[in-house]
Amino acid sequence: MQYYVDAKAERNGNGTKEFPFKTINEAAAVARAGDEVRVAPGIYREQVVPLCGGTKEQRITYTSEEPLGAVISGSEVLTGWKRYKGDVWTAEVDNGIFGGYNPYTTYVCGDWYFAPTVRHTGSVVLNGRMMYETATLEECLAGAADPCAWNQKESEFKWFCEQSGEAPVPCSAPTEVVVNAQAKEIRVGSRTVFYCNFKGLDPNEQEVEIFVRRNCFMPRKNGLDYITVRGFKICNGATTWAPPASYQDGLIGPHWSKGWVLEDLEVCNSRCCGISLGKYRDKENDMYFYTKHLKSPTQMERDAVCRGQYHGWTKERVGSHLVRRCHVHHCEQTGIVGRMGAVFSTIEDCHIHHICNSQQLGGAETAGIKLHAGIDVLIRRNHIHDCIMGVWLDWEAQGARVSQNLMYNNEMPEGREKAKGAMFSTDVFIEVGHGPTTIDNNLLLSKVSITIPSEGIAVVHNLVLGSFSLINSGVDSIVNDQREPRYTPYHIRHRTEVAGFISILHGDDRIYNNIFVQQKAVTDEKKTAADADYERVGTAPFDIFPTYESWISNFMMDKEPDMVALGKHHFGHLPVWLAGNAYFNGASVCKHESEKLVGEGRARLSLDGGVLKNNLAELLGGYTAGVISTAVLGTAFEPEQRFENRDGSDIVFNEDFFGNHRGTSVIPGPFASLRDEIAVL
Repeated sequence: MQYYVDAKAERNGNGTKEFPFKTINEAAAVARAGDEVRVAPGIYREQVVPLCGGTKEQRITYTSEEPLGAVISGSEVLTGWKRYKGDVWTAEVDNGIFGGYNPYTTYVCGDWYFAPTVRHTGSVVLNGRMMYETATLEECLAGAADPCAWNQKESEFKWFCEQSGEAPVPCSAPTEVVVNAQAKEIRVGSRTVFYCNFKGLDPNEQEVEIFVRRNCFMPRKNGLDYITVRGFKICNGATTWAPPASYQDGLIGPHWSKGWVLEDLEVCNSRCCGISLGKYRDKENDMYFYTKHLKSPTQMERDAVCRGQYHGWTKERVGSHLVRRCHVHHCEQTGIVGRMGAVFSTIEDCHIHHICNSQQLGGAETAGIKLHAGIDVLIRRNHIHDCIMGVWLDWEAQGARVSQNLMYNNEMPEGREKAKGAMFSTDVFIEVGHGPTTIDNNLLLSKVSITIPSEGIAVVHNLVLGSFSLINSGVDSIVNDQREPRYTPYHIRHRTEVAGFISILHGDDRIYNNIFVQQKAVTDEKKTAADADYERVGTAPFDIFPTYESWISNFMMDKEPDMVALGKHHFGHLPVWLAGNAYFNGASVCKHESEKLVGEGRARLSLDGGVLKNNLAELLGGYTAGVISTAVLGTAFEPEQRFENRDGSDIVFNEDFFGNHRGTSVIPGPFASLRDEIAVL
């Protein structure tokens, strides 16, 4: 059945084409498996909460009749501005507009949040762009640029708020607001007063909006499967900080379900996360560290993994989502987030940019794409730039593949101060995973390209203009003068069930057929590959790991084993494999690699309007490398799983960045053939 929605209809109807509903929520209340909800152009200021899911054979589909014509917004227009002083104007709203969740008494905070707890989950939007919150009215009046903000001019537009009347007690735990939303008391007469520095603009002649709703399109119940959302613009939500061991929300997301398709969406202006692909809600574990303080947040992540099985974390019930052709931008924590709920999903052909650029929020959960437990997740053909990080796969990236992506400018602009609590920057960050994880056929052009305090990583056929970092580092903590290992899980092959826990031994990496170019100058020779911001491009950091031959010789393979004697080798570094890489402009070379090209000429590369200008064909000359496949890469040590597709079939790296066939003559890098100008967008 088809239901129709039109915000411009004269009055509420019954969902027919002749008498459409005025709100999407009306359709979401009645849509059942096999139904389609068609939404006319217009602005829908509502929080859509689907009540039912579809089936694999009969999905529920929500479609904007005009691409991006239907806008689901979590904000309301605020009018009636009066000049307060200088460029600062003031306006106020009755808190009754917020229902049970007031974004201006709720703070961004929680587990793994490192910035000061002074920012609210609400925000003010001026002509489609979020303004910058201040902690005091004096700071708002000054209207100075924030030295940490990536966009200095935008950071001059400030807002501040305070409560007047019988205001409720501010709540510092966002999860509590959700769990007890109906119990929160909104007292008559309480108001939120806004002060905004519009830098000479008259707000009564501009479009000024305030965040009112927490989400735009998310179910509250688990298990609403097989829903498609297509063609909407989804914006302006007062989302909360989304750490890995707590409930994670976004402007839109499937909550804890299976088989959603999010396609052709524009998702922007989220206080924290744009698209959320996880996590289940667990009252006993949500924000446990932040609210109770007694257990390490790392331990609560382990708990979340194990408790996930109780909450139905299986291949049959959770994940397998498809996010494609989405434009995700200007979100202040992540573009796409997910803990456990993203397993077996595909994120492809998305444009993700300007994530965590204000630097007003800071913590260990910030990136264009940030997934925990990205088991068998495929991230391909995405365009990711100007984010604090490009892709961050944290814990359990078992079977994950990052392929055919273009990443650049995922680094703090020169001249900026690092904000308190802000993370470092990189294109791809694989953290404390045991593999197999594959990074192939990408253009990784930022100052730091690949950060891997992990093991079991295959880096194949990439163009790498930045460094490796956090090699043999960034894993364990020293607490009370003793080492506290970070034990993380690995899983039954291509499943979610936990197979075991182990600390990171480091190594077990394969680096084949890449092009490494030292594009930028090294400014700090004291830095090493153990640092997050190491600047030297190349593979010399892998010198510290053994070759397979030297490693295996320790294990008494020809005699009865001595468990005590072998103990030190059970916890030693794992071997690495390298071959077929090309190095230019002084990029460093691992001592273990014999089959390589070290170029004498100078590589010149630039990305100009989506065209990669280069002289690589000239420098490579006739150099060729071998064909890389699952048979070459072998098996990741700890999970004993091959570097293979998620259906268990072999990977043969015979397709390049564009999907072109490589044939029998294989050259290093992401392109099957080279020319001086290559259109990569």
